[in-house]
Amino acid sequence: MSGLVTLGEAMAVLTSPIVGPLRHAPNLTLGVAGAEATVAIGVARLGGQATWIGRVGDDEFGRLIRMTLAGQQLPAEHVLTDEHAPTALMVKERRTGTRTRVSYYRTGSAGSRLRPADVDETAVQRAGALHLTGITPALSESARDAAFAATESARAAGVPISFDLNYRRALWTPDEATAALHPLASAATVLFATEDEARLLVDGSDPAQLAHALAALGPREVVIKRGGDGAVALTDGEIVTVPPRPTTVVDPVGAGDSFAAAYLAARLRGDPVRQRLDDAAAAGALTVAVRGDWEGLPDRSELAADTSDVTR
Repeated sequence: MSGLVTLGEAMAVLTSPIVGPLRHAPNLTLGVAGAEATVAIGVARLGGQATWIGRVGDDEFGRLIRMTLAGQQLPAEHVLTDEHAPTALMVKERRTGTRTRVSYYRTGSAGSRLRPADVDETAVQRAGALHLTGITPALSESARDAAFAATESARAAGVPISFDLNYRRALWTPDEATAALHPLASAATVLFATEDEARLLVDGSDPAQLAHALAALGPREVVIKRGGDGAVALTDGEIVTVPPRPTTVVDPVGAGDSFAAAYLAARLRGDPVRQRLDDAAAAGALTVAVRGDWEGLPDRSELAADTSDVTR
């Protein structure tokens, strides 16, 4: 199984332990978040090799991220320390029992200062897959350039590229996003998107139409993530669907990244698309039942037990 290389932003996250406005929280819990880091951890937990490339600040939050990634068996040499910018911060508020509200403090952060020179071309060109998301190019011009540089290195070496549109309205407008995401989506081998994200680039009235329209841009595989309605994948001209897994949603943040992590781990093993989708759906359901972006990511034995139960 060849490894996954990804790059982007990791943040410290402060989470309210109570339901209600953040101002009434007696304390906050401290953790780590970030889409690409979550995918890397998810692949590593499922038995694969994974590398995360990114910048953190020379502060306690940055040291927490370093410690967390090392504890999840991710190599430390690609976690770069920026002495001139702080680590980004995310604050999660459980406004109601079913609604989580997220605030970001990332302007001028270390992660936003990612640049093409930070990308290890050798690591990318030796990877089994490169994974990118639409968050990284939204952070800054230099981060966008880094994403495109990694894409070009992967394409030159014939490395499959996974791209999750992962549109964040707080970071840029739909028009700005479309201009940057279109070429990255076209260069992808595997493309992940929600229905709303897909409509930034193409038209379609249902998941299957959206998948076909996205595939026309260039990706060989398209996965439409539908949350509580399951997922739809288009590969080799065939539509494959997976139903949602019953679960109790405790924290929905990170569900899409855990889905992508399990799908990519199965793809790197050479599993067929049905197995990839089953693994992805199970991982997403397990993750949202636990507080935190990555803490509920399953290992291989947990995932096997879950998919076995569903099969029976």
